[in-house]
Amino acid sequence: MKKKNLFDYNSKILKVSQLAAISVYDYIGKKDETSADKAAVESMREELNKLDFSGTIVIGEGERDKAPMLFIGEKVGNGNSGLKFDIALDPLEGTKITANNKENALTVIAIGDKNSFLNAPDVYMEKIAVGPGLPKNFLDLDSPLEETLEKLAFYKKKKINDLVVCFLDRPRHKHIYKLIKKKKCKKLMIPDGDIFGAISTAIKKFNIDIYVGTGGAPEGVLAASALKCLNGQMQCRLIFDNEKQKKRAYKMGVKNLKKKYQIKDLIKKDSIFVATGVTNGYLLNGIKKIKNNFLTHSLIISTKNNSIKFKKNNFKT
Repeated sequence: MKKKNLFDYNSKILKVSQLAAISVYDYIGKKDETSADKAAVESMREELNKLDFSGTIVIGEGERDKAPMLFIGEKVGNGNSGLKFDIALDPLEGTKITANNKENALTVIAIGDKNSFLNAPDVYMEKIAVGPGLPKNFLDLDSPLEETLEKLAFYKKKKINDLVVCFLDRPRHKHIYKLIKKKKCKKLMIPDGDIFGAISTAIKKFNIDIYVGTGGAPEGVLAASALKCLNGQMQCRLIFDNEKQKKRAYKMGVKNLKKKYQIKDLIKKDSIFVATGVTNGYLLNGIKKIKNNFLTHSLIISTKNNSIKFKKNNFKT
């Protein structure tokens, strides 16, 4: 009998994501972020515990004292296969989006062999990401963004004012907005959901040339999992606001607080990345309910085939 490996869990991890998205359906547009997130967390945890592996949450809902379920370090799965996996997840990427029925809410999960993922603290992270087809080590957070855009235009054989730059619509990104305006680049400002922002650079249909800005570190690791599968590039650096955050990072194994992380530092081994739409968005359609059926729209990417597969499924209640 063939021994199981990571990629035998593609369909099972897909189902975990799909059922988490379905669990949120009744909270879409209900202005209740807490209940929406709780439903996704409970569903994802319940389904993970049915699977025959030993999983460790390395990117989750936070530290144990702040998160009762899917906390960093929590063990999931029934352990029957003897396989050990790392799990990074965001049961509901966009709780505020869901509560207000806005675009781009997702359930997201990535899985890899043991010690696959950076155990990232829940702090902010500088990020810059591009898609495939560029020179190795193209990105450098310490290079002026203007220079990076000029190089990007050169390698993509575009005029600089034809580049599309994606970033979160936040006051902290005012300097990015001003530069893009100065260079007359096109922009896609997204209200939330920077996992989409980063991975969209590697999906042709979005025509997004670069993602840049500051967002959550856990979301950065999840995005890196997808970009690795799609041969994109990403560079990140953790941001610490106080000594408490620094101490927590040291405790989690971060040795160099100023390190610039490449994808290979964030995702060290093979991985599977799955997302399911909760609300309609650029990347995926949201959950639809027709009579007693839920229709889901998901994507699955793995380092095994380096391509993105979109999946539509029908669940009967």
